Amino acid sequence: MRELLLLLALAGSLSAAEQAVLDNGLRLNAERIERQDGRLILYTAGGGTIELDAARVVAIEQLPSAPAVAPPESAAPVAPPAMPLAPAPPAVEQRSVRELVTDAALRYGLPPAFVHSVAQAESDYQPSALSPKGAIGVMQLMPGTARQLEADPKDLAQNIDAGTRLLRELLLKYQDTANGVRRALAAYNAGAAAVDRFGGVPPFPETQSYVERVIELYWKNVHAAASASH
Repeated sequence: MRELLLLLALAGSLSAAEQAVLDNGLRLNAERIERQDGRLILYTAGGGTIELDAARVVAIEQLPSAPAVAPPESAAPVAPPAMPLAPAPPAVEQRSVRELVTDAALRYGLPPAFVHSVAQAESDYQPSALSPKGAIGVMQLMPGTARQLEADPKDLAQNIDAGTRLLRELLLKYQDTANGVRRALAAYNAGAAAVDRFGGVPPFPETQSYVERVIELYWKNVHAAASASH
């Protein structure tokens, strides 16, 4: 084992000039080898020494000096060719919140004035609005609702799209019931489970006030649009 460790430590020494051949076939490299009192001292490249019984060494061979080898051209670092700078992408026109609301309403077949009234009542078009219950952004999506709709509530376009999509689904759900629009608005505010449990707008002051505010805003938006068209 000791001879094996010596072999691993010394046989690959690049600066070795001599090699001792042992009686078991092992070869040990050394910078130089000296004989003292029946022993051989091998001076290794690392500055250490190994002492061996001279009887164990059957031959000492001179090692040829390793010629200096120039590194291949491919080993030298090569600067990459200069690449032209990619043109900057064209600036994306940022849509206003109101434009995004109008686009979403038309995409889902709803009157834009109605969706705008919801956006106004929910957050007054504020992307950074955060309700005490944790609803986020313009149309105030709860994080759990946003996950169900596979939308990022902090992404403005996704928030408005998902809110409008939810509003459409609720309008379709209650379209054949009495006061279907009010039920849909109440479900948007308080959840469909509450509307179903009470068979209509639940007796929550906040929800009742919300429903009437959205309807009031809707008629204001309709009248404003009509006045602007004349």
